[in-house]
Amino acid sequence: MQSRHLPEYRAALDRLEARGLLYPCFCTRADIQREIEQAATAPHAPDGSPLYPGLCRALSTEQRMARIASGEPHALRLDMARALASVSTSLDFKELGEGRVRCRPERFGDAVLARKDAPASYHLCVTHDDALQGVTLVTRGIDLKPATDLHRLIQTLMGWPAPTYAHHALLTDPTGRRLAKRDRAATLRDLRHQGRSPTEVRALAGFPD
Repeated sequence: MQSRHLPEYRAALDRLEARGLLYPCFCTRADIQREIEQAATAPHAPDGSPLYPGLCRALSTEQRMARIASGEPHALRLDMARALASVSTSLDFKELGEGRVRCRPERFGDAVLARKDAPASYHLCVTHDDALQGVTLVTRGIDLKPATDLHRLIQTLMGWPAPTYAHHALLTDPTGRRLAKRDRAATLRDLRHQGRSPTEVRALAGFPD
């Protein structure tokens, strides 16, 4: 359970911070959106969201300490440029059925690794937990394949082992939209109530007869 590992996540953040690879970000979503709207162009991350424009990256140590001391809410961002500069080897990962895949973590910009309402981000938690549990094969949806680039960077920075990955196709509706609970997509129980047979359900999921 991740709630049992909060001190370990904090220790990982402290290690990155001690190397000068993290910085506090005091920007609200409105601040970031306003800066993006004023820019001529706004690069986007793999998930389609605009990259953080780096408003707090240039704050001095004194400014950061003063704002933290005042209790101002903040997130902790990975300084992507510094992080990449500290890595001496090129980053890649092994994808089952595909071989070695080159990583481009810079596409994520200065990613958030912790914020006030979440002591550690998904990216930090999963890489830490995979290392802790000795996971050797990560199987997950193709929508998370781009995030592997960032995960490999975190693993390298922390000295954690790199698992092999297998990213599978997603179940989608006829328009190609991913089936999700939040969209009230049909569940196996729904299909059972409709009288669908196991063979029909397998066919809907794309499995051969």
